This record gives sequence, C-alpha cells and structure tokens, in this order.
Amino acid sequence: MKITIRLRLSLMMFLEFFIWGGWFVTLGTYLANNLNATGAQSAMVFGTQSWGAIIAPFVIGLVADKYFNAEKILGVLHLIGALLMYQLYSTTSFDVFYPYVFGYMIAYMPTLALVNSVSFNQMKDPAKDFSSIRVWGTIGWIAAGLAISFLFHWDSAEGIKEGLLQKTFLMTAIASAILGLFSFTLPATPPKAASGEKASVTEILGLDALKLLGNRNFFMFFIASVLICIPLAFYYQNANPFFSEIGMANPTGKMTIGQASEVGFMLLLPVFFKRFGFKATLLAGMLAWAVRYILFSYGNAGELSFLLITGIALHGVCYDFFFVSGQIYTNSKAGEKHKSAAQGLITLATYGVGMLIGFWVAGIITDSYNTAGVHNWQHIWLFPAGFALVVMVLFAVFFKNEKIEYKE
Repeated sequence: MKITIRLRLSLMMFLEFFIWGGWFVTLGTYLANNLNATGAQSAMVFGTQSWGAIIAPFVIGLVADKYFNAEKILGVLHLIGALLMYQLYSTTSFDVFYPYVFGYMIAYMPTLALVNSVSFNQMKDPAKDFSSIRVWGTIGWIAAGLAISFLFHWDSAEGIKEGLLQKTFLMTAIASAILGLFSFTLPATPPKAASGEKASVTEILGLDALKLLGNRNFFMFFIASVLICIPLAFYYQNANPFFSEIGMANPTGKMTIGQASEVGFMLLLPVFFKRFGFKATLLAGMLAWAVRYILFSYGNAGELSFLLITGIALHGVCYDFFFVSGQIYTNSKAGEKHKSAAQGLITLATYGVGMLIGFWVAGIITDSYNTAGVHNWQHIWLFPAGFALVVMVLFAVFFKNEKIEYKE
C-alpha cells in the first residue's frame, strides 16, 4: 500500500472515532446535568445507537452497496452528521434533543462499516494491513477524551456546573464536517453492484446465517452475546456520570485508559486463545465484566480510587476477550459462504437488540436507586455485576468446549 493512501486511511479512522468518542463518552453526564434527564430518558438517548445499528445494514446494503461509492456516501453522511451535531449543540430541551440525536445515530452508525469498506478496498492482505490502520481509530477516541479532560477541562466539576460539556457537540460537529469533506478525497470504492455482486435483503441483514442457530454451541454463544450486552450498556450509559458524580478528577481522560488497555489485550488475545481455548477466553471476558462492576461498587474518588482505575483498565479484557473472540468463533462456524452474514447477524443481535434492551434496563435500575438526585451507585453497579456472573455460569454449564483455530 502506498504511504499516501495509508496516511489518508489512518486519518479517516482517527477522525471517525474521534467523532464518536468526542461526545458519546460524556453523553450521560451531559444529559443528567444540562438537560435534567432521568435514567429512562438517558436510556432512550443511548438506545438510538442500537436503532442506528439495526437500520445501518439497510443503508449500507440497499443503498451504498448498490448505487454509490462508499467514500462518497461516507462524506454525505458525515456532512449530515455535522449539521445534526450543531443542532444538538444549540438545543437546551430534551424533547428537541432526542429527535436530533436519533437522526444523528442513523447517519453515523452506517459510517462504521463504510470506513472499513474503504480501507479493505485498498488492501491486498487485510489480515496483515487492517490492524495498523484501525488502531488509529482507537487513538482518535483516546485523543478526544484527553482533549475534553486535560485540554479544555469541560468535564471538571466547574466545567460541568457551567454547562461546558455542551461544547463537545460543537467540537464533534467541526470534526464531522472535516471528515465529511475529506471523505471525497479518499480512494474510490465503487458499489458492489458495479462489479456484478448482488446481495439479497436476507444476506444483507445476516438472516442467511440463522441456520447456524441449529447448532447448540452456536445458539448458546448467540444467547450469551445478547445477554452480556446488558452489562455492557451499563458502562456506556453510567460510567462517566458515575465518575463525575463521585468527584473523580478528569473522568473522561482517565476513561481512555480503557481504550489503551484494549490495544494491549488485543496483542495478548492470540496467546490466551491458543493456550486456554475459546470457552475459557469468553468466560474470562464475562468474569471481567463482573469484577469491573464490583470494583466500581466499592471504589471511590479518594483512597480507593485505584479500584476505579483498575475497573477502567479491565476494558481490554471485557471487550477483546468476549467480542473479538466471538467474532473469531463466528467466523470459524459460518463457513466461507455465510461469513459476512453471520457477522452481520451477531452485530445486529448485540449492538442492536442486546444493547437496546441493556440501555432500557440500565435506565430502570438507575432511576430505582436515585433519591433526590443522588444515586446509590453501589447498588446500581452490583446489578450488572451479578447479571454478568449469571450469564457466565450458564455459559460454562451449557456450552461444550470445542477447539477453534486462531488465525492471525
């Protein structure tokens, strides 16, 4: 790959995830403090990510893959996103905020697949080249968090009180406009229809992979994937408000430790996978979710702050050992014909259905332990901890161990 193309793809990935991390991490804190949203209302807003994930396959498969170059629709969606982000920056009412964020997520979620399509189209060996491009997305997410905490101090106690988190939407709008314009300079990625490739609606949505559910092991993995997204939703929805409410300094910046650990544990995953196998790897990921939330339950911003930092740092185990391992397992079970369909089905089930349920449950639990605006965070975090442990035990009992080859 030419160095100029590599640099352009890396910048594309950096901006793509800078945009996501630039507002989504602090969203819960903003909703509670700027819009006085309840837990149920916050769940509605976070649930728009799931609706975006559900609708995204239609946008990509029925529009982008058939009629437009991927880089062009990527540009259009980010320009639309920039306008919607500016509207989010301008509004002070939840009733106005919600439809804008719903529209934004429908525009943004398809771009996650589009940046991959643009990247893969330029690679002769994706297995070798993609990780070095994709890592710039993680760096972009980290950069956004560090900027919010250490450069602008928008998430400081004073910043939150003054409503400065609202500026995260303006920052994201600017970044989205830049990526929108930059996308039109990216290498051409023609629609699949131009090369004679056609996909049915069932293929696009991953429904051709439903036959895999007839396999008991895959069915148990599928159910576990949906259920584990309930504890995952608690982290996305509640972590930043929790850290801010208990007085942790620079919470958004410190949460980037999770993304750094994700990179590190990604490197350790092949070693763990080969030595202990698929089942043990997934169980380790589930256990990490439970341990993380127990640490959150008993940690504080004072002498026990190390418990909170450790919980954040476990993100690499939580995410990589379950979701990345799950992608490898799905790939191995699907076979050549249904690989894409199977990955699409798992994505739809987890980030779509699973997290939609998870955000709803998180909203109910958060409101249940809210007295006069003060949350009983210990009880809130113990719920997803216990839930993750139950899922882990059920998976351990009903999933039969099988050897899966890990191909780097």
